[in-house]
Amino acid sequence: MQLAAIIVSLVPIVAGVALFVRAALQICNFLRLGQNVPAGTRTDKPVQRTLTVVREFLGHTRINRSGIVGVAHWFVAVGFFSLLLTIVNAMGQLFQPAWILPLIGDWAPYNVFVEFIDTMTMLGILALIVIRQLSKPNRLGRKSRFAGSNFGQAYFVEAIILIVGVCIFMLHALEGAQHHIDDYEASFFISYPVVNWLEGMDVPTLQNLTYFFAGLKIVTSFTWMITVALKIDMGVAWHRFLAFPNIWFKRNATGETSLGALLPMTSGGKPIDFTDPGDDDVFGVSHIEQFSWKGLLDFSTCTECGRCQSQCPAWNTGKPLSPKLLIMALRDHSHAKAPYLLAGGGKTAEGEEKASAEQLASAPARALVEAERPLIGTAEENGVIDPDVLWSCTTCGACVEQCPVDIEHIDHIVDMRRYQVMIESAFPSEAGTMLKNLGKKGNPWGLAKKQRLEWLTVVDFEVPVVGKDIEDLTEVEYLYWVGCAGALEDRAKKTTKAFAELLHIAGVKFAIMGGDEKCTGDSARRLGNEPLFQELGRENVMALNMAFGEQLDDDGKVTPESAKPKSAKRIVTTCPHCFNTIGNEYPQLGGHYEVIHHTQLLQHLVDEGKLVPVTPVEGLITYHDPCYLGRHNKVYTPPREIIAKVPGLRNEEMHRHKERGFCCGAGGARMWMEERIGKRINDERVDEALSLNPDIVSTACPFCLVMLTDSVNGKAMKPVQVLDVAQLLLESVTAPTGSAAADTT
Repeated sequence: MQLAAIIVSLVPIVAGVALFVRAALQICNFLRLGQNVPAGTRTDKPVQRTLTVVREFLGHTRINRSGIVGVAHWFVAVGFFSLLLTIVNAMGQLFQPAWILPLIGDWAPYNVFVEFIDTMTMLGILALIVIRQLSKPNRLGRKSRFAGSNFGQAYFVEAIILIVGVCIFMLHALEGAQHHIDDYEASFFISYPVVNWLEGMDVPTLQNLTYFFAGLKIVTSFTWMITVALKIDMGVAWHRFLAFPNIWFKRNATGETSLGALLPMTSGGKPIDFTDPGDDDVFGVSHIEQFSWKGLLDFSTCTECGRCQSQCPAWNTGKPLSPKLLIMALRDHSHAKAPYLLAGGGKTAEGEEKASAEQLASAPARALVEAERPLIGTAEENGVIDPDVLWSCTTCGACVEQCPVDIEHIDHIVDMRRYQVMIESAFPSEAGTMLKNLGKKGNPWGLAKKQRLEWLTVVDFEVPVVGKDIEDLTEVEYLYWVGCAGALEDRAKKTTKAFAELLHIAGVKFAIMGGDEKCTGDSARRLGNEPLFQELGRENVMALNMAFGEQLDDDGKVTPESAKPKSAKRIVTTCPHCFNTIGNEYPQLGGHYEVIHHTQLLQHLVDEGKLVPVTPVEGLITYHDPCYLGRHNKVYTPPREIIAKVPGLRNEEMHRHKERGFCCGAGGARMWMEERIGKRINDERVDEALSLNPDIVSTACPFCLVMLTDSVNGKAMKPVQVLDVAQLLLESVTAPTGSAAADTT
């Protein structure tokens, strides 16, 4: 038995180590196929990045939101790394069955740790196996987060963990039996009953059992190593190694999710200058190798857990987009095409092959076939990603928020959209009208700029206009950025009016732009039209800098002597999309401002006593979190605190709220596209809201207001108001009759 165990164990050890080293080198070479990223953007603050990795791993900061799943996975993950010394112990036991690790082998704290972690690892993997069975697609259909995942690979990994766990437990018990542990002690606080049972056996039997379990543990462990080394696209296994660098290289060193601003377009690791682009600049992504190396790392790190899929509004309403399946498709394609690329393959801008036939001879036939697949294309075209998948995304951020290994789904989706829009002009036709309106009129509705100020006619006090009533913004506390929807969309105008009246009541000095401002460019950028976003953004930044009293040079840049600190340039807006774009993306264009959302300012005014809600607003209310206010910018509390201060309101949360909130369907430029596949996202959200039988559905975004109102009007069996938080507050702050609140509903 001993000789057989040694021989059977040594072969997979040698093969496993050699193949695993080769696989690690293959992955490094594979990642080099991707484009560079701008210098320093993924390697700044190395100490902070390391602390982020430690915090996310030991705290399981994302997955622990899932209750028992998070606890079970924590023990499995920690057990994998902390029990590595048990392999060394098993190797020693092959040659000397009673052998223990030097120094710590008979140290009680170490043995207690091994027993506890190993037992919890076994219980954890059993719990995960049961959960996987209860969540199988044949039971739950599309509602299963495992729909589309590789079940065979998952079963293999789970079986390996369970077998290794049993072997560790039995070897520890056999150790106790061979060392004649006659009384209960801490080192065997779980396994003592098994130790007691084993002590009834003779020494040769104990030794043979030790050889068996030691050999089984080693063979099982290194069989796993050989398997994953031969299949480097096996995310369910490789994520336990690749998650660490993927988290370390995430966008934000301090650990925030990769939401908020989109990354600037780059080519060859440098931002593209759209005023004078280079001849070799690559616009967006049309081939897998045009993703950055971080993108390729993202694809390989996906563990197929499906948490992104379970939260995706597109997937939950019957659309073809699953963030998980998209990443898996990109992973499989990238690994299949890699041998072709490593052989020098690739296409020139004219579509000619870069490599010679002799060079490509080393690439397998499958890689050559994979290289011919279009990245974006229908099933008939054998495309990797179907166009309907690409255009279903609302960029709500649910996938990024939920991903336990920090994959940046939205960045990759928008990169593919950029190529489709800028080079192929292939995008939903309705969005073309929006882009044309933005280019010609500076707003998505195509209305004349003079209409931006028409809402002023319905307020009974003077609102200063920059350049007309005041020279610049040094005379006021805030610039109120009204935005396109707030100025031009009838329902959003009511929010604009309500907020302006609240500021007036509170005595806050504010002013607005004069109507020459343009759309911030949020929809254009998320659709993929980066040049249009930059054109609109630069014009707005120039106008804002002038409005704040800064002097500009001939290139439109602020002169150093006139530059003001960020805190002196305060902007408030009622639109989360404007809030996100001006605050998070305009710094990329040289515009640095302190931007707050109107709910944040209103909460502050209520807390200071400048706004006092006194008039009851009776009814049950539920609040819908706008994605670009909540997930993208982590503003969850102010709207709820305002609602809590309004007397008479009874707030009840929808099942999906805050970080797990459900999109209204308007983000990612979807506001301007028809929703032809599956259930409308706004209908799904309103169904959830109406299940609470509310009197009021509240939100804090003009896009959400429009989408929710459209759906409520066609569904509600009783009168249900859809109101912005500002409208609710105004109704309570002012007198119940004869007040400006009369028109807010």
